[in-house]
Amino acid sequence: MRAVRRRLAAEQPDAAARLDANLPRDGLPSVTAYSLYHPMGAELDPSGVRLGDAAVALPVAIARDAPLVFRLRRDGELMVTDAFGIPGPSAKAPEVDPDVVFTPVLAFDRRGGRLGQGAGCYDRTIEALRRRKPVFVVGVAYAGQELPEVPMEPHDQRLDAILTETDFIVVGKEGR
Repeated sequence: MRAVRRRLAAEQPDAAARLDANLPRDGLPSVTAYSLYHPMGAELDPSGVRLGDAAVALPVAIARDAPLVFRLRRDGELMVTDAFGIPGPSAKAPEVDPDVVFTPVLAFDRRGGRLGQGAGCYDRTIEALRRRKPVFVVGVAYAGQELPEVPMEPHDQRLDAILTETDFIVVGKEGR
């Protein structure tokens, strides 16, 4: 699937620019803060997604086996690398629990199955967030990353929707 994603990224260099247009604001919960992510490799870049005047946060890995924390992203603020070497806001930035989390996806299915990079960070994080409050989780992927079924383990957290360069797919409760 990594090779598929790399191919799709090479074939569609403008895909990220189409994401925001496919996001139906009326289908999302009320949003005070939402989380984007810093794309690595061929991950689809969500940085152009905007949810009104809601605050933007980025995930930060404090430790490789712990849930991510979300820190507010402020223009011009210094980014530092986290436990995985991914840039994010420094410890000086306020932490928030986002209402909507946009997460990178290696593969997805229409029942909300998500295959990530394999470290389990987003699964631990989403599980912890869902224990504290309602959170709407949107996988971000190229449409070509869809599989008929993603194998799921008991700890895997399902997506609520998938945002691609061509569509916004809401996962029905019947698929969960």
